[in-house]
Amino acid sequence: MATQSPFLLLEHLARSLAERVAPPVWAIDEAQRRIVLLLNHVLLQESAATGRLARQGGRIVLVQWQSLCMRLRVTPAGLFELAPPDATADLSLTATDSSAATIAQSLLRGEKPTLRIEGDVQLAADVNWLVDHVRWDIEDDLARIIGDAPAHAVGQFAQRAAMLL
Repeated sequence: MATQSPFLLLEHLARSLAERVAPPVWAIDEAQRRIVLLLNHVLLQESAATGRLARQGGRIVLVQWQSLCMRLRVTPAGLFELAPPDATADLSLTATDSSAATIAQSLLRGEKPTLRIEGDVQLAADVNWLVDHVRWDIEDDLARIIGDAPAHAVGQFAQRAAMLL
């Protein structure tokens, strides 16, 4: 007898709930602002990344998965800011996997999710360079709050937990 993964059941429940109850606009807007803050925090750790993005100043990247989308404008400083919802995208990145669990698992394994890429080739190359070369050193950020040894222990635990997925 074949058994079904409990994660598939949870994903099915989450998907059917999301179809019935849409989050309020303010919650989506706030989540997008937090994502931009995190992206900029990570970019500021790598001067080559901000320098590379600065050449693309004013360009707009549309990132979307299913009905969720976010438009990011590249600032002259080589960071991101939210672009207006009606802004025309220079580059469109669309996640093709319909399963959030599949996307999360591939990200935890260090793999790129499957994307459909449309638009400016140079901007796409620069975004790809960022994905390949810029990493968030979460352990370093955590060490500023709780110290080096506890942060290292949490990092080791997280790595082991990711391997189980």
